[in-house]
Amino acid sequence: MTADEDWRTVFGHEEPYEPQVDGIETAVETARDRGFTVLEGACGTGKTMLALTAGIHLVRDPDSGFERVLVLTSVKQQLRQFEADLRTINANLPDDWSPVSGLTLVGKADVCPYNREGAGGIDDGNVYERCESLREHTRDVTGEGGSTTAQSLAGRARSRQVGLADSGRSGSAENYLETAGEPTPYPPEMPEYDDGGSTTEYCPFYAEFLDALPGDGDPVEAVPFDFEDAGLIEPDDLVARSAGHGACPHSIMGALLPHVDVVVGNYYHAFDPTTTAAFTAPLLGEDTFVICDEAHMLEPRVRDLVSDGVADASLRDAESELSRVIQPLTFEERGDRVEATADADLIRAELAEVDVTRDDLEAVRALLRGLRDELDRRVTAFLDREHEGWRADLTELEDEEIPLRDPERPQPDAITEWADREGHTEDVWRRAEAVGAIVARILNEADDEEKGRAIPGVGRSLAAWRQCDHETYFREIELDRTWDDAEPADSWRRAYNARLALHNCVPGDAIGDRLAEFGGGVLMSATLAPLDVFAEVTGLRHLEREAGRPVSERTYGLHFPAGNRESFAVAAPKFTYDNRGPPATRTGRGDPGEENETRRVYADAIRTVARSPGNVLVGMPSYAEAEWAAAVLEASDLDKRVLLDESSADDVTEDLKAEFFDGDPKVLVTSLRGTLTEGVDYQGDRLRAAIVCGVPIVNTASPRTRAVRTAYDEAFGDGFEYALTIPAVRKARQAVGRVIRGPEEVGVRVLVDERYARDGWDSVREYVPESEAFQPVSPDMLSYGLDRFWDDRP
Repeated sequence: MTADEDWRTVFGHEEPYEPQVDGIETAVETARDRGFTVLEGACGTGKTMLALTAGIHLVRDPDSGFERVLVLTSVKQQLRQFEADLRTINANLPDDWSPVSGLTLVGKADVCPYNREGAGGIDDGNVYERCESLREHTRDVTGEGGSTTAQSLAGRARSRQVGLADSGRSGSAENYLETAGEPTPYPPEMPEYDDGGSTTEYCPFYAEFLDALPGDGDPVEAVPFDFEDAGLIEPDDLVARSAGHGACPHSIMGALLPHVDVVVGNYYHAFDPTTTAAFTAPLLGEDTFVICDEAHMLEPRVRDLVSDGVADASLRDAESELSRVIQPLTFEERGDRVEATADADLIRAELAEVDVTRDDLEAVRALLRGLRDELDRRVTAFLDREHEGWRADLTELEDEEIPLRDPERPQPDAITEWADREGHTEDVWRRAEAVGAIVARILNEADDEEKGRAIPGVGRSLAAWRQCDHETYFREIELDRTWDDAEPADSWRRAYNARLALHNCVPGDAIGDRLAEFGGGVLMSATLAPLDVFAEVTGLRHLEREAGRPVSERTYGLHFPAGNRESFAVAAPKFTYDNRGPPATRTGRGDPGEENETRRVYADAIRTVARSPGNVLVGMPSYAEAEWAAAVLEASDLDKRVLLDESSADDVTEDLKAEFFDGDPKVLVTSLRGTLTEGVDYQGDRLRAAIVCGVPIVNTASPRTRAVRTAYDEAFGDGFEYALTIPAVRKARQAVGRVIRGPEEVGVRVLVDERYARDGWDSVREYVPESEAFQPVSPDMLSYGLDRFWDDRP
């Protein structure tokens, strides 16, 4: 075998599929030229094994320059698949090969021993703030000028545990904090250190990690277990191995990051500015081969991550924090010895170090106060205009968007214009970031406590608000429904959380800039077509043109037996609001009420597909339409239970999914905006048919959607196609793609809307690859086609 055929040694199965051979060799060759492979592969292509094999082969090749593989996915189910495939690779490596090391990234809440066990005063609500505070305390008393050592702190906690045992409670498991099935050397209570008369809580796990850190060496030397031969280290493994030795699992995870062969995480770990700056920066480099799975979600997810905003409550808290710093200076200036405190000396010294003046503090505070007043004025005026009498019943209010400029005409926003009129200059906005950082530092020193402060984030957001352009960024006020009894009964703040939102409409530059930091990789999904559009909107094409980074494109269709599936595109009237109208008034579940002709056609199609043997998935454009479809089915003579997925918490959705899979065949009705149509495992007989009604284009009347479309018009020439239509078709294809997941599976896939079935000015047929073979049929022939297919099945 040649050097680039050695990947077969890494490949986890006996024989690869033909698409895997081509895909692996393309990915390897392209990455050697610092390029990226864009790959659309239908279910069953073996994309995870393909991508892992290519990446691990390059990592194991001493001439490639790659040191690790970073896997990014937005779906937990796919994360589990990468873990499973990595275990398969390790199980089938030659006996004389060392295993491929791997690590799954999770947050502090998942690995903190105290949080996992509800001990030490830490829970899901405070784990991040408490963790940072305890770490800061631990560093303060052990760092330069501190009064003790990290070794001593960890030893105190251990000896306290021994003391408890010696006091007659030895052998009692409750004396030891236990997590992930392993006892730790510390008690469940958070230990305290007496620092010259004042006691300070500290984290013994973090102290143990600090003690093991080499002076100027690599933090990996602090890892208390052998990881090179451990294979994949999953979160529970990490916790058991780290906490069992008394060390902080989250710190150990950070130390391991640059040294394992494969890191499995999510989009946050590469594209969220806060996460990368604080934790995953060591992964961003030319020596990392990146795999972006479920890449059809890359654009919308990164758009959210690189957008910004500041909440009304954060403005309030930031103003309060600023006032705490300004107040001692005010007391001192007016000679008020009773009120003046020693804080004034601290504040002056800290301000001098960073060249922030008292005037800067006052100017930013005035801006914060003015923003809240202007926000109140604008929200009140909007509600008075759009919801007359809203004060009489705040419970009737719904989420709202208040644009701050015409979404279709890029120009300065109303808040920026207000600020200019009121004398809040551009320099004040820009200085807000420096002011926020120093105010937080002063307060932490004054309180002797590291805690989450509002002002640093507010300062960064205000600086970004003024710095970002008005062509690719859109500014608006978002009103999210909530309830706060502490607010006055006639105030909108009782019913809403308000937020000044700064949306990055075209995230392609952010995506491309981050991808450019990696040495190469694979971006893949079952639904990326058209690949040239995907490469354009994610910035890859720009990298190819401007930086000479090659982009290879590959498409692999379903290779399972064609006779096991039937696919129809039904030429029903377009399922648009103008055609269908609102869902008929429902007097209760099971009574869909009167329907117009368009709804009657869709109701017939839904009932027809729902009668297919086995479980059936019905995908609708919204939750309101899903409720209508469920009512249609419950009013029919269908001999199946109908389950309705409603917008709800993750645990409720998981329970619904389990109910769908269990027992007799059922129909599950959901919104294509939900989580049950992407990344869910419907293998085996879990799903025999799926129907999607309409092209699930997002609400085009939304100011934010209009702004995104306008920005895409400017960037790519056709905003409606690039920003709305193509993502909508990908969602529809994801839903029907749940049906056929293996070579033995049998099922039907149905897209209902004439835009899937016919060519025309608004047809989407070109975005459904020919390899998927959706056969156009008229509505009255759907039943015949399905009956013929199922009658041929044994």
